[in-house]
Amino acid sequence: MDSNFRTVDWAEGASIYEVNIRQYTVEGTFKAFEAHIPRLKEMGVDILWLMPITPISQVGMKGSLGSYYACSSYTKINPEFGKEADLIALIQKAHSLNMKVIIDWVANHTGRHHEWMEHHPDWFSQDAQGNFTERNGWEDVVDLNFNNADMRAALQQAMHYWVNQFDIDGFRCDMAHLVPLDFWKAVRTSFKDAKPLFWLAECEVRDYHEVFDATYAWHWMHVSEKLARGEAGVHDIYNVLHDYAQYPQGSIKLLYTSNHDENSWNGTEYEKYGPAAKPWAVFAHTWKGMPLLYSGQELPNNKRLQFFDKDPIHWNTTPALHDFYKTLLQLRKDYPALVKGDTFILPSSDHNVMAYIRHHQDQVVLVVLNVSTEHVTIQCNHDLLKGQFRQAFSGMQYPFDGYVSFELMPGDYFVYTKI
Repeated sequence: MDSNFRTVDWAEGASIYEVNIRQYTVEGTFKAFEAHIPRLKEMGVDILWLMPITPISQVGMKGSLGSYYACSSYTKINPEFGKEADLIALIQKAHSLNMKVIIDWVANHTGRHHEWMEHHPDWFSQDAQGNFTERNGWEDVVDLNFNNADMRAALQQAMHYWVNQFDIDGFRCDMAHLVPLDFWKAVRTSFKDAKPLFWLAECEVRDYHEVFDATYAWHWMHVSEKLARGEAGVHDIYNVLHDYAQYPQGSIKLLYTSNHDENSWNGTEYEKYGPAAKPWAVFAHTWKGMPLLYSGQELPNNKRLQFFDKDPIHWNTTPALHDFYKTLLQLRKDYPALVKGDTFILPSSDHNVMAYIRHHQDQVVLVVLNVSTEHVTIQCNHDLLKGQFRQAFSGMQYPFDGYVSFELMPGDYFVYTKI
């Protein structure tokens, strides 16, 4: 990261929960979601990421409600979600519980009608005939013209508006790599005298860590999906993780089994991973990085949420995975080894098992994951595996003598912490 920028202290060891306001409740409002914040706090969530909250262009709109990512204004609130006072109340509620709130920021494009278009058409990408254009095949949006200095200034000013007026704590920047890196540098520099913010980029371009605190782990996600289809092995996962280890010091990778894109377009984590969905969730919380949960994963949510139409999550039962995620999130708070510890990958003759140790000072955490559909056996041998260990999910205690053997059924996961 550029030496002028520094990751906020509260991001260390933090987790993110992505909030789809439209689908989170039947009402689909800020106020209705606010009632869930204490539950999420109790589960262990640190940062709430609100998907785009700006109004949606009615021109070129898809479905009955349109895409959150096709805005018609950068400084107004989508009336579908409520009023400014409702958003302020939501953020204040989160802050009162020592949680942070970041908002989704779509800098690459707007909807096909935006309030800037009438007086500033040159702020948008156009062809030789003066027609608005976009370059990614997204029919409901128009690209912004980053060759225009006035547009850059207005976009930067709009970002300051949300910090100044609503006291947000950072930005998740949509498709950040489609926006010139020098724009992001200028924006982050412009906040140097403002409150410290967290910067998350939806991209996986290493150079963007010059500005951003965290980027997506797309490569890991795609290889893990291939593994689930039998098209890759655990060694391919480790190769990706080795590449991540070469990123600049302090770089954070976002790890997840679902998000709004994956759920709606590619399937739920259970469609993609089958019985390995929970082991991969354990991985996302115990490997070096920042775990992300998507709306409803704690239920669990077994359906693909509609993207352009109303399709609410049904909270008519106690979230069955609340305690599962609470255990994982609390482990990260109790064991800095999971956040900043060294990692020792344990060799295995079975290519369907991941086994590794996270170690920091006197803390030792052993993680064993069966990410296959097979019944497997693994032997773990390491000098750090000596002493009394507690199984994180059952609470049972076991003596380890440096050599431990495990049998794992499909979907099994074990996390042991040294006492």
